[in-house]
Amino acid sequence: MKDLDLNPWLIRMSQGDEEAFQVVYEATREHAYRLIGYLAPSRKDIADIMSEVYFELYKSVGRYDPELQFNSWFNGLIVRQVRNWKRKEWRLFRITEKLKLSTAKSSDAAAELRLTELDDQLELLPVLQTLSLKFKEVIVLRYYQDCSLEEIAVLLKIPIGTVKSRHHHALKQLRQRFDELGLRKEGDGFVY
Repeated sequence: MKDLDLNPWLIRMSQGDEEAFQVVYEATREHAYRLIGYLAPSRKDIADIMSEVYFELYKSVGRYDPELQFNSWFNGLIVRQVRNWKRKEWRLFRITEKLKLSTAKSSDAAAELRLTELDDQLELLPVLQTLSLKFKEVIVLRYYQDCSLEEIAVLLKIPIGTVKSRHHHALKQLRQRFDELGLRKEGDGFVY
């Protein structure tokens, strides 16, 4: 994001100033687009998710605490909107699949078993989303935005040791979850 103090603009924006919203949008749109691009289920969804992000920003700017770093708060907002979008997509897909299966062979026991298995799979959230926000921020910034650990420390205004610790623990939790879900085969390395 551009090196611009957004706090005065965010205050004006919370008071309904459209010009302030435009300034904040221009200062953050490239960052938002890149981050959404890394997290979005597909490229065709980026524009819609961008709209959702800025709609949510406009709605929730009054709850922003100027004492916190805007970048972290805004990244959290983006991640939540992408997650909400993915959830909507999964629901739509699940409903579509249920309709296909039920109309094809509603009395077929094998079809019912496939439907149950599909439903169980679709209920699982993506593994990354199981991490706490502090771990997810480090992973997203490190691997989706290619930030160095030092850059993350500056961005989040935390010591480099804290970033390294969160990075280590996040990777450990991801490995554990992959093992629990059976997504990692024996001997496979889990390396980002």
